[in-house]
Amino acid sequence: MIKIGIIGGAGYTAGELLRILINHPEVEISFVQSTSNAGNLISDVHIDLLGETDLKFIAELPLETVDVIFLCMGHGKSKKFVEKNELPEALRIIDLSHDFRLKREGNDFVYGLPEINRAEIKLAKHIANPGCFATGIQLALLPLAANNLLTGEVHVQAITGSTGAGQNPTSTSHFSWRNGNVSAYKIFQHQHEGEIIQSLKQLQTSFDKDFNFVPIRGNHTRGIFVSAYTNFDGSIEKANEMYKSYYAGHPFVFVVGKNPALKQVVNTNKAVIYLEKHRKKLVIISVTDNLIKGASGQAVQNMNLMFGLNEKAGLNLKPIAF
Repeated sequence: MIKIGIIGGAGYTAGELLRILINHPEVEISFVQSTSNAGNLISDVHIDLLGETDLKFIAELPLETVDVIFLCMGHGKSKKFVEKNELPEALRIIDLSHDFRLKREGNDFVYGLPEINRAEIKLAKHIANPGCFATGIQLALLPLAANNLLTGEVHVQAITGSTGAGQNPTSTSHFSWRNGNVSAYKIFQHQHEGEIIQSLKQLQTSFDKDFNFVPIRGNHTRGIFVSAYTNFDGSIEKANEMYKSYYAGHPFVFVVGKNPALKQVVNTNKAVIYLEKHRKKLVIISVTDNLIKGASGQAVQNMNLMFGLNEKAGLNLKPIAF
């Protein structure tokens, strides 16, 4: 059994990790760390886990007792954690923050998007889990980049649920503001743009066009709906064939012939992709769950690959239709 530690266990992504890992056939959760909740039952914070686990949060870090840790802390804190603590040589790390996603000198973290880096993930010791927006947007565009077909500007609008803002309420995430409301933010300057462009250039080194991203706060709790378009000279038949070929062997990505709905993927690790051709533009719709394929489910998918397990182990999650 793979022994697991979770650092920063009180937030949404840690809660999703626990829901998945409690039922994972090949792992044992050794500890869940949270300084502010030390001594409390996990089910007192993640109340849906009542009856699922008797574990309590701890403040200490028994790193030598586990094979892998998941870092579920706020952005900027993972880097400090790695620098501050003496980490066992064999310990593997999966970080869910943005601290290690961009390639820099001295950064040995592999970018953990299996649909582009599966072979590298299998050999990795440290994984930088992608951002939620970044996952959905990249899955919409990777086949084009892999075929050197990003020849014009890329336009993306993506709507995210309120859980993407984290558990602590802010002026734009609490219920009375978010409910029945829609707003744009960080237009053309969202923090996920860097990792998206990095991946596109990994596949298509010549890509130098504008990437225009408008993020939208939706009035739902979870799920990301991406609509993207760019120039494409081929037919819709050619586009569908190209996308299906690229994602063959990637078990969580589905290229479909019917315009999808967000509820097809909520509570699952699936990504659903749909294409339309209008004049000279290819329109790509991509839907994912921001907390699962966009965070914790993808982190478990990466762990499975790192330890040579079935990629889908523990991830047979069912959508919530109504």
